[in-house]
Amino acid sequence: MRFLPVFLDLKAGPVVLIGAGELLRAKLRVLAAAGARIRVHAIDDNHDLNLSSEDAARIEIATGDPLAADLAGVIAVVCAGAGDVGVAMSVRAKALGLPVNVMDDLEHSSFIFPAIVDRGDVVVAVGTGGTSPVVARRVREKIEALLPARIGELAEFIGGFRKSINERIAEFPLRRRFWERVIDGPIGASVLAGRKGEADAAIKAISDPSAFARADKPEGSVTLVGAGPGDPDLLTIKALRALQDADIVFHDELVSPEILDRIRRDTTRVPVGRRVGKPGIGQDAINKRMIEAAQSGQRVVRLKGGDPFVFGRGGEEVEALRTAGVAYSIVPGITAGLGGAADFEVPLTYRHEATRITFLTAHKARDAETVDWSTLTDTKMTVVVYMGMTAAPAIRAGLFAAGRSPETPVGVFARVTRPDAQGAIGTLRDLPELVRRTNGGPAILIIGDVVRHAGSLRRQTPKKNSAQIISDLLDAAE
Repeated sequence: MRFLPVFLDLKAGPVVLIGAGELLRAKLRVLAAAGARIRVHAIDDNHDLNLSSEDAARIEIATGDPLAADLAGVIAVVCAGAGDVGVAMSVRAKALGLPVNVMDDLEHSSFIFPAIVDRGDVVVAVGTGGTSPVVARRVREKIEALLPARIGELAEFIGGFRKSINERIAEFPLRRRFWERVIDGPIGASVLAGRKGEADAAIKAISDPSAFARADKPEGSVTLVGAGPGDPDLLTIKALRALQDADIVFHDELVSPEILDRIRRDTTRVPVGRRVGKPGIGQDAINKRMIEAAQSGQRVVRLKGGDPFVFGRGGEEVEALRTAGVAYSIVPGITAGLGGAADFEVPLTYRHEATRITFLTAHKARDAETVDWSTLTDTKMTVVVYMGMTAAPAIRAGLFAAGRSPETPVGVFARVTRPDAQGAIGTLRDLPELVRRTNGGPAILIIGDVVRHAGSLRRQTPKKNSAQIISDLLDAAE
């Protein structure tokens, strides 16, 4: 992220606007709509700005050379259609420590204008780092369609009571629950429906805000959430909601940073997993901490890589929660086997060729030695092995001993669905070497004739037009 989204206080001083033609007037309209005081330098001497009487009171038409103008008290400089004057003004503004924007010129800008959704007190800014304003506008259009028309009025309404209510509720989590109940309940619905007087009377009638918040406070609970194999866009909508609602998240070490970024920022995050060869806190300790957090009234998420019920010990955790009498729910995730198959275009089943699938785990040689490989020799069975990199020689030996052909196609797919995903394809004979080629895990092994149908190991993102891209990005919000 090159540009940090911030909101500028336009009451702190005037904005200097320099430029010419329609570009100047377009930027003037944006600034005027935001309520800015504006000092305009029209370098083409065209001062016909089509201002309303209300806007004209806040706009000063400046004359003379803008490069010699007094910038004392100015809070920002904007150049639109200013040509070389804009570049020179950028140098001057930066020397004085003033934020400056030169339209369509990232090199000489220290800030950029986002696409803006304006709902009064609710303002949404959409940026693309200056690379594609058109994409930003398309995103804005989607958001415009999703937001209630009176969402700004709801924010203003809450702002009017926030100080007095917060003074009466000392605990921050309880404050949050109070406002969640207001926003999600009848009071918020009244504001959004235009019945502000009704909402005002209802909130004033709350004699004990803490009791109001606790009345809607659910008992502590645990949600087991599958984080999928790594790509944050593969999280389900239900998983995203759970991450946003959680008070505390216990997460595996292998959950990607991009997925952890989807957790609400004030949520407590506790790493409890372990990597191969490194000790963890143990499953019993994880169960204990989840149960204690839920029994204290917190909304707990146990965030697990892949799917909780596919080699994720989700079953053990559910048994512990049942025994403790803790309420729980389960949000499935895309397991690595399915993610890797899709990532590298390996169909796990194929008509007349592969009619069965077996998922197994063998993260150590001794695990591989306990597998009954004789049940896995059917050539119409696809075998998907989790955590099998270190046990690759033992897996190969077991299948050889059971009679599986050394020429059986095999794929090793590491870090599936992530930007650094890597695959290697060969035969069962080559399995240990294929593992070495993928430069570290986590990885899955796919064994069977279906591997012959794999796509290119150099994955390419399908080309899409901007409408398709925006639709894909924002479908979850709908």
